[in-house]
Amino acid sequence: MREPRGDTLKAGGGMGCPERTALPEVIAIFGPTASGKTAVAEAVADRLGTAVVSADAMQVYRGLPILTNQPKRPSRLVAIRELSDEMSVAEYAELAHEAIDDLVARTGGAVVAGGTGLYLRAALVDLHVPPRPPEGVRERWERMYDADSARAHSRLAELDPEAAARVHPNDRRRIVRALELAELGSSLVPSSGRLWSDEVRRPTLLAGLDVPTAILEDRIRSRVVDMVERGALKEARSARSGPLSRTAARALGIRELTELPLAEAIELLGARTIRYAAYQRKWMRRVPGIVMIDADRSPEEVADALLEVARAR
Repeated sequence: MREPRGDTLKAGGGMGCPERTALPEVIAIFGPTASGKTAVAEAVADRLGTAVVSADAMQVYRGLPILTNQPKRPSRLVAIRELSDEMSVAEYAELAHEAIDDLVARTGGAVVAGGTGLYLRAALVDLHVPPRPPEGVRERWERMYDADSARAHSRLAELDPEAAARVHPNDRRRIVRALELAELGSSLVPSSGRLWSDEVRRPTLLAGLDVPTAILEDRIRSRVVDMVERGALKEARSARSGPLSRTAARALGIRELTELPLAEAIELLGARTIRYAAYQRKWMRRVPGIVMIDADRSPEEVADALLEVARAR
């Protein structure tokens, strides 16, 4: 990772903190669902006089402010696409780089926050993302998988043995994607063998928010109930009533709330969100160089602790 610049940047009116010296240009915050990353990111941005760039695959969509827990204050790359639009990692990366570069140029720094690991990585590094497959390619592989999943996995083993060894035969989405990539001469498996490396576009501190499992699960269950009380059911029905892209359709809550009795939907949505948070936690701890921050306290305290670490590096 490159060393931070030695510039001294003024804190922009946030909470009366002193000047920040030699901070990285980018403060990146990753955390599982309900870890408080939005509030922490906003508190950090306030202290640094900058803004937050979202790294969340679902928050890019309009029409899902409750289900995707979109921030109430303006943030970059939130609600920028219609639900009918597909959103690729390559498209997101280009937008994120533009937003970060603009904030650094105007304010000296940027805060990036999200719970979608690949989007966070795309925001921070120069990804070499394979091009979108030609029209019809994905559908052709999907038809093969649906007709005979074992045959599709065998075909992947012929085209990309390493990817086939890493993807479970029942993982339809990843097998189809791996076959697409193999046809394009690429691979689902990173050439470096690592999802992350120390190479970033700009000097960056990557912080992970750590909340005890039991507390996080309680927060998730409470959040699901609160979402329903605030109108998540209406939001989900509205989303299902119109064109819905493959990407947008993966937002947790859309199917649960529109296909099940409400009590059952709430229970299932809570369970699925807890599983997703466990995946995020596992993913977070595998990122090299990440600094874990105790997030079982107020967002302001977490923000101060995070910036204290950033100043000491």
